[in-house]
Formats: sequence, C-alpha cells, structure tokens
Amino acid sequence: MGRQCEVSGKKTSFGNHVTTRGKAKYLGGVGTKCTGISRRMFKPNLQRIHVWLPNGTTRYVRVATSVIRTGQLTLEVDGKVQTFPLIKASKGSAKARAELKNLYPI
Repeated sequence: MGRQCEVSGKKTSFGNHVTTRGKAKYLGGVGTKCTGISRRMFKPNLQRIHVWLPNGTTRYVRVATSVIRTGQLTLEVDGKVQTFPLIKASKGSAKARAELKNLYPI
C-alpha cells in the first residue's frame, strides 16, 4: 500500500496551483489576474504508530492524523473488521492497557 491511510483510506489527491498578480478590487485596485495554472498534489498527513490490537498483539499502522485525533481505529483483526479505542503501544503502556481493559471489552 502506498501513501494511504489504513483506516480512513485518505490518499494523495490532485488539484491546481493558481498564480495571480495585481491588487484586489476591494483594496482599490483593478482586480487580480491569473498568470499561470500548474498541477499540484495534496498529500495526507500520515503517521506510523504502534498500537495495541484487541487480540492482545501490537502492530504498526500507517494512519492519518485526523484518525489519531478521533481516538478510534477500525481495522481488520483476525479476519473481522473491529472498531476499538486507539491505545499506543510504548514502554509502560501495558499497565495503561490493563487499566483500560475494565473500561473497554478488548
């Protein structure tokens, strides 16, 4: 998989970069003129994070920052799609995961 979020499916999209010159009419000018249009890419802000999965294992996933902000992951685990809270796997996170096991059935 290339530059694509594993959860939301966000990927590179394309558009135009428009170059203008002149002074806007509301500022007292005669208006802005387009001097060139070139193609550009909009790339998603992907991060590679280490997360706990519901089956007790850890995995690296490549997700967009918008997914990290929501705090929920929807991934295929053990052949079925599951939604679960995002718990980063890092040093000392096993203790935090043990405390969260009582709150979430994972």
